[in-house]
Amino acid sequence: MQHPKHKVLILGATSFVGNVIYHELCQFMVTYGTYEKEDAAYKDNEAFIRLDSCLNSIATILIEVAPTIIISCIEGDEKDIYRAHEAIAFYVASHPECRLLYMSSSKVFDATYQFPSYENDVQAADSSFGKFKISEEKLLLKTIPDQVGILRLPMVLGPYSPELIHLREAIKNKANFEVFPNRIISITTVNKIAQQVHYIINKNKIGIFHLASEDVIHHEDLFTEICEKAHGKFPVFQRVFTSNEDSFQAILPKENKLPKNYRITVQEVIDDCTLNEEIESLKL
Repeated sequence: MQHPKHKVLILGATSFVGNVIYHELCQFMVTYGTYEKEDAAYKDNEAFIRLDSCLNSIATILIEVAPTIIISCIEGDEKDIYRAHEAIAFYVASHPECRLLYMSSSKVFDATYQFPSYENDVQAADSSFGKFKISEEKLLLKTIPDQVGILRLPMVLGPYSPELIHLREAIKNKANFEVFPNRIISITTVNKIAQQVHYIINKNKIGIFHLASEDVIHHEDLFTEICEKAHGKFPVFQRVFTSNEDSFQAILPKENKLPKNYRITVQEVIDDCTLNEEIESLKL
């Protein structure tokens, strides 16, 4: 049964994360999604709306849908995306009943190496992507601080995640797969993110959330264990050392923890990636 309380608009609903969130929410709420490229699969679906990079396009969609919850998973040219979020922030600020959930990234801390990063830590990025995400977070927290949730994501796994698709192909072709022995990371699954987003909406939460595992793992150990559990099939691991010592590229929840049944551990992520029947094709 759909919940009449909210009308949800997912910007980027055909992305890896956005699509799973859409399928989680559409069973319970009136849910719309946008897609960018022409696709017959979405053209005749009344719940999906074509979104191009034109600012008029996003403003028109917001007015037509009149969402109470906007979830932003959109990707693309950074200048276009930034302008789009300026328009989104203007809309949200003009509609007190509306909230925005913005999908950010652990990359906002990719210049921080000595320790894991928590919600209220000062961001520091080396990468252009990390710097861009910082700029968007600042825009939203400045313009709509009481109507925005910043959802920072670590590496996101799942049967159809980019990392596991790449791993699957590397195993199949006996090709190289890069692992980083000195890199310590946090992880999660796309299904857990969808559940967490559902909870955040239902409980009217705002603020900064680290939707990541409660613990960490070395990058190399993660993919070694996944391969071992998937019937012992391995790619050619190419070990890449970016430093002589361990470095953290991990976010952890601390200040804004969700209830226990909405949290996840590294082992649960690995189990999900290896025991889920949908990953059967990894067992070559």
